[in-house]
Amino acid sequence: MNHIVLGYDGSDFSVQALDWALDEAELRKLPLTVSHAWQWPYGQADEEAKAHLRKAAEHVLWHGADCARSSSSGICVETDLFEGPAAHRLVELSAEAALVVVGSRGLSALPRAVVGSVAGYVAAHAECPVIVVRGPGPLPTVTNPGPIVVSGTEPAVSVLEFAFAEAELRHLPVSAPVDLGEWTARHPRTSVEASEGHEHPTLMVVGREHAARFSLADFLLQHAPCPVAVVGG
Repeated sequence: MNHIVLGYDGSDFSVQALDWALDEAELRKLPLTVSHAWQWPYGQADEEAKAHLRKAAEHVLWHGADCARSSSSGICVETDLFEGPAAHRLVELSAEAALVVVGSRGLSALPRAVVGSVAGYVAAHAECPVIVVRGPGPLPTVTNPGPIVVSGTEPAVSVLEFAFAEAELRHLPVSAPVDLGEWTARHPRTSVEASEGHEHPTLMVVGREHAARFSLADFLLQHAPCPVAVVGG
């Protein structure tokens, strides 16, 4: 659990995920692994054709790692190139990661099978918390960031632990629909806000079991106004 993993595919949607992953790595003082997966999509192919595709994949990965290194304040950036499904590789890497960050297109008008398929699979199967960052382009700079919002009426201990840890890292309050007296005593430097609707939350945190009972894709792609962290029990 000694690094942050970023799923990077070179798209505009990866830019937001890259920004968030860098932020997490710097706040946690952990190295960042930029992972890119590729596979030949057309059945059988000769080695020369596959070599060209691999070369293109290497370029995508190099670009992501270069952006991370040039944008960071000196964190260690490592790379991971994988031949095969991206979702499976990210789940595999999650076994030894503190956090996985992935991007999602966030366009709810597109079919669920197309939009967020990698993000949804990773969020549902990863062995560590997963943050799904929605939409293209860099994350906007917020002058007055909102709280870390805990979703669900009966959040698991792991969900609350993640929310409070993230709030402490970012010096933000926590908002949850439950009594947090015990948690505020354990985290005296973190304030708690009422759970009424927040227009601009910084991050929403939901339990993996809670997300699975409802439509994870709909939740991530249609309702959340900010990145969403999915945390296991």
